[in-house]
Amino acid sequence: MTPIRVLVTDDIANTREDIKRLLYFEDDMEVVGEAGDGHEAVALAMDLKPDVILMDVNMPGLDGIGATEEISMKVPESAIIIVSIQGEQEYLRKAMAAGAREYMVKPLTSAELAETIRRVHQSQQRRNLQFGGGAPVKETIQERYAKKGKIVSFFCTKGGVGKTTLACNLAVALARQTQKKVALLDLDLASGDVSVMLNVAAKGSIADLVQDENGMDLGLIESYMVPHLTGVQILAAPSSPEQGELVEADHVEKILKILRNHYDYILVDTAPSYSDINLNVLDASDVIALMLNQELTTLKHVKSAREIFATLKYAGRTSIVLNQQNREGIKVKDLETTLDTHLTAAIPEDQRVVRTAINKGQPFVISQPNAGVSISVMNLMEELNLLEGDKSRSSRKNKMVVNRLFNF
Repeated sequence: MTPIRVLVTDDIANTREDIKRLLYFEDDMEVVGEAGDGHEAVALAMDLKPDVILMDVNMPGLDGIGATEEISMKVPESAIIIVSIQGEQEYLRKAMAAGAREYMVKPLTSAELAETIRRVHQSQQRRNLQFGGGAPVKETIQERYAKKGKIVSFFCTKGGVGKTTLACNLAVALARQTQKKVALLDLDLASGDVSVMLNVAAKGSIADLVQDENGMDLGLIESYMVPHLTGVQILAAPSSPEQGELVEADHVEKILKILRNHYDYILVDTAPSYSDINLNVLDASDVIALMLNQELTTLKHVKSAREIFATLKYAGRTSIVLNQQNREGIKVKDLETTLDTHLTAAIPEDQRVVRTAINKGQPFVISQPNAGVSISVMNLMEELNLLEGDKSRSSRKNKMVVNRLFNF
């Protein structure tokens, strides 16, 4: 087996030696070069074309972020892992926007480093195939997934924005409105709540599915899914974070590819992170619902996500959805000014309706269909371009009512 070719970049020679020692006993890896600054890293990357580059952030001259950005343009087939003592969100944002595939905080263990290199390398190989990075296959991501059903992902790196609530209610609304096949995947692998929110007893989880040795196909996937009373098929999250670690990006890619060929809509509730699994989901998504509320901290996360999405070419498929809209938070016009874009949709806050629905395990689009929050979710199907054909007269009327009530 061809070893993974690694380039180590750090301005401290002892650190480079430490990293080389950590990788010495990994039979499937080979350190092919080392660089002491960003300029040297760029030159060696262009010459050696390594599979993976370990990149320190703080270096004299051209720093790790600048080198990452340059290498991402000149040697896009190489995957870059940022290694830094800085764990702040701002450094992560800059690294991802520059083109890094992973961000690790020192000190590192040999097992952690080796596992990350393997995972990132596998992910980069898939991306190279998808986008023609040196491989003969030059199909688009949509072609690769044999496009049929629409994949809609709900994403935000800030928790508490109502991703799960909206994903559950939109899935139910789609199933009832269209009478088509809808799947709902809970990929918040550490703390997913979809099955609880919809009051279903899962027969298993995605972690159980990926450990099944019978071979991945539609029948196997559906044997681990549980139906909601509306017909939505749910693939639940693992019951513990430890089980969630069994699920890899390859597994999720296969599941999405199979479901896309047999379901009209696949909705995905993601974890609040830029994990390899999430990036694969976002790659495959037709629509990315980037969730926002009227809090300053969330606005910061969403602004950062938009910058990263622009680098990853997600911008054209991203819709910003304001959830829990109220009179006390940051005004819509100020949100739009800060983000330099228009919001796609706004869902009004209704704590009584939403909280009651969650506690009863009944989606509010069913239990309170005439509530403003329910009407807004119904309108969201059109605002995200999920429905075929023209908008219905009743839907336009509902939207006008909501706009009058919640346009503040």
